[in-house]
Amino acid sequence: MTSESAITAYVEAHCTPADDVLRDLAAETIALFPEAAGMQVSADEGRLLTMLVQLTGARYAVEVGVFTGYSAICIARGLPADGRLLACDVSEEWTALAQKYWQRAGVDDRIDLRIAPAAETLTALPADPVIDFAFIDADKTSYPAYYEALVTRLRPGGLLAIDNVLQGGQVLEPTPTREATITIKKFNETVLHDNRVESVMLSVRDGVTLVRKR
Repeated sequence: MTSESAITAYVEAHCTPADDVLRDLAAETIALFPEAAGMQVSADEGRLLTMLVQLTGARYAVEVGVFTGYSAICIARGLPADGRLLACDVSEEWTALAQKYWQRAGVDDRIDLRIAPAAETLTALPADPVIDFAFIDADKTSYPAYYEALVTRLRPGGLLAIDNVLQGGQVLEPTPTREATITIKKFNETVLHDNRVESVMLSVRDGVTLVRKR
């Protein structure tokens, strides 16, 4: 049987490769924040984000959970020159590295960084459904709040991508014990039965659910 690591390597080898900016950012993230580096999206998932933004024709995007900015670059690169990305995070330390690479990537003029609890940032936005694309990859116990704030503001036909919906397979446990997994397992059911949207769960990395507003 082919190993999971071999399949992962094959997938990575058959995606358009990351450029020097993204490779350097990934390497510096590992060097500076080795214990947290696993939060960074992979090159193939980053490529997927760029393509999704391009396919939806998004002009206004929101990201919840910036970390060191890899996914923000991928999203911003999919936007047109006059597009905007609202990037939400609480860490000035992590996002300082992000801003360095946003400038190097030439997308810093498209990104509005908000250092504050994302739930506060999102609920303070106008209620108008103007968001074209959004990506959630932050603290798992707050996913329900982020989801509700974003879905109500997502335009019809707009797309929401949600990361880590498989929780390393722990969502398959009948009675998970980790708070994050318990939340995500319930959250996955909520999305499935939300009549405002249609969704598909992909087995990309740790699971990515795509949600399209009806």
